Amino acid sequence: MQGMEKTHQYARCLVLAGGGFRFGYYLGIHAAAEDTGHAPDLLLATCGGAVAAATIARLPDAAARKEWLASRQVHAFLASLQSTARAAPLPMLAGAARRWMRRSSVPLIPDLFDDYLFELPAGLPLPPASGQAAPAVAIVGGKLLFNREEVGQPRGGRALFAETVFGDARVAALASGTPAAAADPRWSDGAIAPVLQVDSAMPLEDAVRTSLSDMFYFRCHQHGASHYTGGVIDLFPIELARRLAASVAMERKGRPDPWLVAPAWRAVLGIDGDARLRAVHGQAADVWIDTQDMAQALRGHGLKKRVRWRENRFRLIAPASYDDYRAQVEAQWQYGYRKGHAAYTGRQLP
Repeated sequence: MQGMEKTHQYARCLVLAGGGFRFGYYLGIHAAAEDTGHAPDLLLATCGGAVAAATIARLPDAAARKEWLASRQVHAFLASLQSTARAAPLPMLAGAARRWMRRSSVPLIPDLFDDYLFELPAGLPLPPASGQAAPAVAIVGGKLLFNREEVGQPRGGRALFAETVFGDARVAALASGTPAAAADPRWSDGAIAPVLQVDSAMPLEDAVRTSLSDMFYFRCHQHGASHYTGGVIDLFPIELARRLAASVAMERKGRPDPWLVAPAWRAVLGIDGDARLRAVHGQAADVWIDTQDMAQALRGHGLKKRVRWRENRFRLIAPASYDDYRAQVEAQWQYGYRKGHAAYTGRQLP
């Protein structure tokens, strides 16, 4: 079995983990991989990285991918994101404070159906399918193991989510029967089922939409009779990457926000984000791309969070002008290219 596993592995996997709406820096990292002779034949993506992965897979070269991301269509999509009634600032901040103060993990079944801040349009900003065969794309999400009627009930120690990887038949064959890294008791309290699920039937658009569905930000995504939450369930899937490919490149990330992100992981997924990230950084990757300074280097890029007190709404604000948006995409791309090129060539950046 081990020999069969090895023969089916991909040669190189580039992990596109998170990134929010700063899609451009992942395109830059991928371009650096190509230019240094390390083009991946598999992209493993979570959250915003899924948009970048689909863009790379569907367009033929770095120039076309960057131009698509910098298009008016993508800018219009980002500018169209609307707040829900749940985005009233004071109740929203009170909820965040409660999650920060509550040290217990997932005491109640969370509401991922109605308790979210922003509406994500149905049509994602993805280029049309081109029929390209490479690179392959695998996307991480989480399948809900509860229904709307159970929201608010005591969890009682049951598993509420199944970590799921969406990919083609080859990905499914390699990942089948794998333990779910998100369920490891070193950082998980049992809200995630122990075995990874695989799904080779979900269309790419739905897989990307699923991975974007971060709790509290966006509604869970329905496909068929099932509902799914985002790639944050296993934001840094290094174990899965090593299962799928002989060589793995991924980012060395900064720690999660201790006031908002880490409490949300604990409250909904039962995951200790700091413990998980330490474990990831303690494992072996063939290429580590150091983006720990991204929050500072790209400060003000992407969508900005603003409180509109007159509207009593917390809003996501895209760059006001199209020229500003294009400039941000270029800056993100250059940041990713510089970081990726340094990692793939073994150079230390100042």
